[in-house]
Parts: sequence; structure tokens; C-alpha cells
Amino acid sequence: MIKPLLFIFARAPAHGAVKTRLARDIGAMEALRFHRNALAAVVRRFACWSRVHVILATTPLARLDAAAWPRGIPRVDQGHGDLGQRMLRILRHAGHRPALLIGSDIPEAQRAHVAEALVRLAQAPYVLGPTEDGGFWLIGVRRPWLLNQQLLEGVRWSSRHALADTRARLPGSELLGQTLWDVDDGASWSRFKTGQRPNQVVKV
Repeated sequence: MIKPLLFIFARAPAHGAVKTRLARDIGAMEALRFHRNALAAVVRRFACWSRVHVILATTPLARLDAAAWPRGIPRVDQGHGDLGQRMLRILRHAGHRPALLIGSDIPEAQRAHVAEALVRLAQAPYVLGPTEDGGFWLIGVRRPWLLNQQLLEGVRWSSRHALADTRARLPGSELLGQTLWDVDDGASWSRFKTGQRPNQVVKV
């Protein structure tokens, strides 16, 4: 059986180039440390899971072969464009198999969430994993080869409207049952450091 592809969206771990909003609150070095640890954690969580095949979707291209990337995981370049264009390009890379794409800065994200997304994709054309700030941490597509590169034009990225705008452009999309949170500022970083994870679920 051909496994669905699970892409992990990640920026090359370089000082001053990752988690810039978070870095304004906690400093570039601490933001880089979080980025590296979060990426390593999500790779460990999913790389050996038998239900998916994991690929890192990386940027920028110049760092595609950087030694800092987790070893043993295939990598593809996100390419150019806004967030929507890059996500669609990566999802289309899956060809004729279901594909999911997740971020690398969601402490709560577990295998159970992705398992739910796979179940929903058996019926729905799209699935989204909502976040508390109005965005989403997961997008899944049942037939990625049919995606139009302009499908997500006009989405207000990095705003509280991102999820609603995206759903409006994906007819028949479903939401995962749990809303998670991401670490993108000092307040959410403190929440992460103090272990406040009220939505944490058991792995499957």
C-alpha cells in the first residue's frame, strides 16, 4: 500500500533567520534554540511512524543540504512565493497520493491528530488543523495532483483571518476536532516553557 506523504514545513536553522517574531521577545539565540528543538521533536514523532512517509519541505534553497537539518529525512525545497504558493507547490509534489503538510512549531501536535486527518481525508477533499490565533497548523489534501497553484490567492496570512480565508477557498474542507496553539511570541513561549498543554492527547 502506498503511504500518504507527510511534509514538515521548516526554515533552515540559522541565527537571526528563524522565528523572527518570537526572537523580538526572547532573543535570536533562544528563538533559534526553540526552532531546532521543535523541529527535532516533530521529526522524531513522525519519522518512524508506519502510517506516513515523512519529507522535510525546507527553505531557503541555499541551505537545502545544511548539516543542521535532521539526518536521514528526505528534503525538498519550498521554492518562491507567499506561504500559500509554497504550500501548494509542496503538496502537489505528492502526485497521486494523499498529502498532509504540518508546521514544526506546534508543541501539542501528535500522531493522533494526523491519524484523525487521514481518516477525514478518506471522505473529505481537504482537512485543516486550526490554531488558537485564527490560523492552521495542518493542511491535508486527498487529491493533490488537482491543486491549482492560484487556489489560495488572497488569503490573509499571519492574521486571525488565515483559517477562514483558506476554508472559503477549499470547498468541502473539514476541521480537526481540536484547536492547537503555536509558539510565535513571548507569551506562547512562556506557556510552552511552563508546560501549559491543556489539549495534549495520547499518541497512537
